Amino acid sequence: MIRPSLLALPLCTAFAGTPTLALAQPTPPNAADTRETTTRALYRFFEEEWERSLRQSPEQASYVGDRRYNDRWSDMSLAAIAQREAADRKALERLQAFDREALSEADKLHYDVMLWDLRNAVERQKYREYLRPVSQRGGVQNAEEMAEVLPFATVKDYEDWLSRMRALPTLVEQTTVLMREGVKARNTPPRVLMQRVPAQIKAQLVDDPARSPFFKPFSRFPDAIPQAERERLAAEAKTVIAERIVPAYRDFLRFFEQEYLPNTRTTIAAADLPDGKAYYDFLARSFTTTDLGADRIHEIGLKEVARIRAEMEKVKAEVGFQGSLAQFFEHLRTDPRFFYKTPEELFVAYQAISKRIDPELVKVFKTIPRLPYGVRPIPDNIAPDTTTAYYQPGAVDGTRAGFYYVNLYKPEVRPKWEMMALSLHEAVPGHHFQFARGMELPDVPMFRRIGYFTAYGEGWALYAERLGYDMGLYDDPYDRMGQLAYDMWRAVRLVVDTGMHSKGWSREQAIRFFMDNAPKTEQDIVNEIDRYIGWPGQALAYKIGQLKISELRERASRELGAKFDLREFNDEVLATGSVPLEALEKRIDAWIARKRGS
Repeated sequence: MIRPSLLALPLCTAFAGTPTLALAQPTPPNAADTRETTTRALYRFFEEEWERSLRQSPEQASYVGDRRYNDRWSDMSLAAIAQREAADRKALERLQAFDREALSEADKLHYDVMLWDLRNAVERQKYREYLRPVSQRGGVQNAEEMAEVLPFATVKDYEDWLSRMRALPTLVEQTTVLMREGVKARNTPPRVLMQRVPAQIKAQLVDDPARSPFFKPFSRFPDAIPQAERERLAAEAKTVIAERIVPAYRDFLRFFEQEYLPNTRTTIAAADLPDGKAYYDFLARSFTTTDLGADRIHEIGLKEVARIRAEMEKVKAEVGFQGSLAQFFEHLRTDPRFFYKTPEELFVAYQAISKRIDPELVKVFKTIPRLPYGVRPIPDNIAPDTTTAYYQPGAVDGTRAGFYYVNLYKPEVRPKWEMMALSLHEAVPGHHFQFARGMELPDVPMFRRIGYFTAYGEGWALYAERLGYDMGLYDDPYDRMGQLAYDMWRAVRLVVDTGMHSKGWSREQAIRFFMDNAPKTEQDIVNEIDRYIGWPGQALAYKIGQLKISELRERASRELGAKFDLREFNDEVLATGSVPLEALEKRIDAWIARKRGS
């Protein structure tokens, strides 16, 4: 899973064009005058939209390594949101005015990806998601997490962070306005999720400013910053925390507990939101990049659950466990030998597994991305309420590595048998490979280098778990059980997400179905179900994307026979960049045709 947004940012267009980083703008191909004129105009459009996306979302600019907006937050006022939405509609009109047939095949793909993204953004506007800016997994209550992607190498870097700290009360106030508007429109999150948020806000209410999460960057400085400057910056930070940040959060907590929480909805289904059935149908299409409806996705999920259960029965027999599959699940959840005793031991084990994977990658890839990755613990203040792990992409200019974040909260519920599949998914060759390869794609607009389609990205990461077999990493049957458990996890998602949001399932019913079909611990399962409630439709993308990539692999192997090279196939999938699944299928079919012809 990609790291959830630190803030509920405004919806903006696909990242387009060329940033003001040390990266060269792709040169449009030589062609006839009409094609060249159209192509140059299209690339100017891409560049303009890219710059707009950075201005509108300073947080996103920081993520990709552009420091120009590191001193500000997104403007979350209703007026600014309306302006952004109007700009998206105008951008869609401009893009559709281009003559697509005058473009090269490569530029047609760029055009199609941008068109899909803009149409999706414009259709999304009617559902006013910005009225739900806070979830149990992130929001203004966790704004300090932004610091984790910032450089903090110069005095200006610290000054920029101080500027963001000073502006935090405005962001809190804007968020409060959106939430009040959401109450009026009856567009609120489920109360069962929002009950987790007050504890996150309270973590900001410190008596000692040095203990504030916002102060963390000032607890250490690079050697190049003089001692006098360090003292000045740290003193200013403490003043801002004491006089602006803590009071802002204290007011926000009062609003949240007294006004907002009592008015959140008691139901869980997306269908219960305004125009909710159409909203969930939209989300299913948006996240899977297909036309699959909820009923069909539910059926696919049930079929996959049955298939994977049969594979689990084989592993149970292999290890000689006497008892039912349910009893085997309970054994996997509770036997102390499957768990580390301390967070420190668990973290070291994650690092060791990552290093074990690295040298085996050459078995399944010809191209290894240059950008490194590291392993970090999920911050303590959100660990109890979030998932087992997630990935944070690196900076486009290579100044920040990618990071695999692992949850060390309650090591007694983090089983060893899940760690290999999890690491293959979140780090390499899963999310880190996909993002790093995308950033290194030559001669493509920037929005194609960092764009993200959930079905492609999460589908690839789930497919990457399977590559552990090709790399010889599942020699232990319990590790294989972990891979099956993770595959089952994503199959169960198809059933419970559609069940809760379109078929009237209760939260308890979804938890029970999950517990009955997967050995993940109850702590993880409850957090997962709450994630699906708070982020409807997103969980559908993983298995749908994996099934498509696996289908394409089998098609290529069947049609190419002795000419099939798994390393080349995997490289080709990643060389496509993040795209809707239909575009990926066309790309792989064209690759198969070329290979067959050669």
